Amino acid sequence: MAKQIRLVLIDLSGTLHIDNTVIPGAVEALNRWLRSANIPLKFVTNTTKESGNILHKRLMGLGFEIKKEEIFSSLAAARRLIATRKLNPMLLIDPAATEDFENLVKNDEKSNAVLVGLAPDKFQYDELNKAFRLLLDGAPLIAIHKGRYYKRPDGLALGPGAFISGLEYSANVKAEVVGKPTPEFFKAALGNLSPEEAVMIGDDVKDDVAGAQAIGIRGLLVQTGKYREGDENTITPPPTKVCISFVEAVEHILNNKV
Repeated sequence: MAKQIRLVLIDLSGTLHIDNTVIPGAVEALNRWLRSANIPLKFVTNTTKESGNILHKRLMGLGFEIKKEEIFSSLAAARRLIATRKLNPMLLIDPAATEDFENLVKNDEKSNAVLVGLAPDKFQYDELNKAFRLLLDGAPLIAIHKGRYYKRPDGLALGPGAFISGLEYSANVKAEVVGKPTPEFFKAALGNLSPEEAVMIGDDVKDDVAGAQAIGIRGLLVQTGKYREGDENTITPPPTKVCISFVEAVEHILNNKV
């Protein structure tokens, strides 16, 4: 293992699994190969479909040996932001993720912010219009992330980015993005380490790879999940390495080639 690598950042959905289907070879590559190198790992995710507890239980159920404290999510970052600013947001997030905002949102008081994640059941006119009116009244728009699309077992599916952009356009506001690919998210994930000491593995060329590389973290793009042919040619600089899957990315790291 290259001595300069002191942290491996790993995306989850599309990189290790797609819903409840494991990317072939990912369990062994993580549990046996990468863990044996004794390099600290952090699982950085923009998922807003489920709370941290539900996500951790699902990953363990899929066979991945992951500690809950190793998961660094945009949901957790959003909660910290809301708590710090003492906001009472309208939540446009999936019901399975609301657990992460318990004891924080006061439903009996008027909302003074709009928080948006991936919420297919809430992306309908009445809910979006309610959010629009709050924004017109001066409420800030907070995007847990602005993902364009994500991978489901039945194919690619629309992410929250389109709905956030629609609210931005109609209310003439700019969303504050909390998760990947913001520099603040990646810097928080690094802790006290320098970017040159870390490497990022992910399937999203913009949110995972370009976001990481923008602050100096090396980026390995995997051709699973939401990857589409030619993605590596859409960012500058290009990914440090394009890998067939997480398995090849791990092999690349362990062979001191990063």
